[in-house]
Amino acid sequence: MSWADRLLFVDRRIIFLFVFVGALVPIIAPIGLGVTVSPPVQQVFDRIEEMQPGDAVMIAFDYGPSDGPELDPMANSILRHCHFRGVKVVGLSLFPLGGVDMAIARMRQLADELGAADGVGWVNLGYKDGAQAPMKAMGENIASVFPTDANGVPYEEIAMLEGLRNYNNFEMAISLATSILGEWWINLVNAQFGIDVAIGTTAVSAPKYYAYMEAKQTLGVIGGMKGASEYEELVERHYPQAKGLSRTATMGMDVQSIVHLVIIFFILFGNLMFIVTRGKKEAK
Repeated sequence: MSWADRLLFVDRRIIFLFVFVGALVPIIAPIGLGVTVSPPVQQVFDRIEEMQPGDAVMIAFDYGPSDGPELDPMANSILRHCHFRGVKVVGLSLFPLGGVDMAIARMRQLADELGAADGVGWVNLGYKDGAQAPMKAMGENIASVFPTDANGVPYEEIAMLEGLRNYNNFEMAISLATSILGEWWINLVNAQFGIDVAIGTTAVSAPKYYAYMEAKQTLGVIGGMKGASEYEELVERHYPQAKGLSRTATMGMDVQSIVHLVIIFFILFGNLMFIVTRGKKEAK
């Protein structure tokens, strides 16, 4: 067997080892590949950047643990951005499969990282079943849908929520969604109540939301891990206090990029060895 034949039939475990090393290196020693910010993500960032201290944003955690790797990093970055701007965050979930747990985890991380206090910089209202029904009811009175927060404290007794009666008192709503809930926020909340809606979603779901953006029914879209890494870049670029905080989406994109390069290399290498061996066989 010639050297080309041996390379063509290289043990697949060697390829697996290269992929493993390619994934491991950026985790141990972050590379920090360049991030180019796309307009859909920039527009979400700019909208929050325009807000004044004391303004309020509603964030719907409409996803579960299976989509956390893509949506958790964008949730972290948005929460940090709002904290740095002094913008109040009202979190809630209409997703039955763990959405409220995602909200609790993200807000606890914000508290641990930056000392943001529950009931001061943010409030988590918890979970409500029904999806469209609560969305519509909140257009009249949020307290009728969430009479207490996730800790059982009555809505009317939370000082941060004073004056936040319905959508008219919020600058925008952000749906971090893995299901059709994101579309409902656009079709129902934006269309009927006129509040700006932004969408953060998984990479596989993002394309359908760009059509809504073109129709000006949503002001921006943060798509998948790439979109999350772009938002991380924007927050760190504008706020020095964000330096040193975790950038899991950026690290994830580094891993993905290196692994893709390894795979591309072996595809090209395999084809090259095939051409070499075929040429030798034809020559015989």
